[in-house]
Amino acid sequence: MATIQPMTEDDSIATLVTQLVDDARGLASAEVALVKARVGERTSAYKNAAIFFVAAAVLALAGLVALLVGLILSLATLIGPGLATAAVVIGVFAIAAVLAIVGKGRLAPGTPR
Repeated sequence: MATIQPMTEDDSIATLVTQLVDDARGLASAEVALVKARVGERTSAYKNAAIFFVAAAVLALAGLVALLVGLILSLATLIGPGLATAAVVIGVFAIAAVLAIVGKGRLAPGTPR
């Protein structure tokens, strides 16, 4: 970074312009460094939050699998294991299809979100 030197009467316009350009370069590089630091700080915060969201999603998925297995085991006593599995799978696929259709409808232009 350029050091600030006091102006003397011997300084020519070319020297002053050169010093101005050097100061402008130093200021620009300092601003770029500041923006990089701010972006790095925000990226780090979002990265940490994303890690927690992924962990929460994995645990939620495990809970959903456990719930579905429990539903199959509960229905197995009434209708047998094969039919219970088929009923739960068909039910889950039906819910997934409805959610996919709703999601596709929201992608269409002009649809309120």
